[in-house]
Amino acid sequence: MEGTPLHEAAPTERMESGMNVILLGPPGVGKGTQGVLLAEAKSWKHIATGDILRANRREGTPLGQEAQKYMDAGELVPDELIVAMVKETLAAMPGDQGVVFDGFPRTVPQAEALDLALEQLGRRVDRVVVLEADDDVLVKRIAGRRSCPDCGSVFNVYANAPKQEGVCDKCAAALVHRPDDNPETVQNRLDVYKAQTEPLIQFYQDRAGVMAKIPGEGGVDEIQQGILAAL
Repeated sequence: MEGTPLHEAAPTERMESGMNVILLGPPGVGKGTQGVLLAEAKSWKHIATGDILRANRREGTPLGQEAQKYMDAGELVPDELIVAMVKETLAAMPGDQGVVFDGFPRTVPQAEALDLALEQLGRRVDRVVVLEADDDVLVKRIAGRRSCPDCGSVFNVYANAPKQEGVCDKCAAALVHRPDDNPETVQNRLDVYKAQTEPLIQFYQDRAGVMAKIPGEGGVDEIQQGILAAL
């Protein structure tokens, strides 16, 4: 008799507790906004590697100090350091705490390292949600994006404007328009995404029942409902 194998029922059973969800998508598709909303809706932990890196540097942890050496030298922080920070964050959480990974991993090697770290903690990737949108939509979103340099919150003047123009809703810091958030640089960023992250989508697509692709165009609430339905 054909049907859903029993071993594939586990992700659904764990959905409201220790589910581990990865949000992927091109620059400007709204991963940050949707990741925060999903985490708040489910009482899960929102994990963005930029936030973790800033926290480790601010607190002067051994991993943060090591990362600072690379940044001071103008070099990218190695994957192994980023994954170590993620693993340390996960290890400090209850085993049944759900997690939303926002834009991480970005490459297949990062995904393989994350798989190993999760396995060592008795976790696994339960669902990968890919947000999709046309390039012209992404260019407009990126041009309208405003970021908080203090707490990392992200707003958009078109789709998710702050309550007070130019001011972060969460910490009242002045929002900034990052130099790389302009139309002139977006095509290069999209090319990098296609080169690095689309193979990652194939990496997860090969796992039965894990991947869901969601339209990333429309209102914030509409997109969020699509993500929730995919879970």
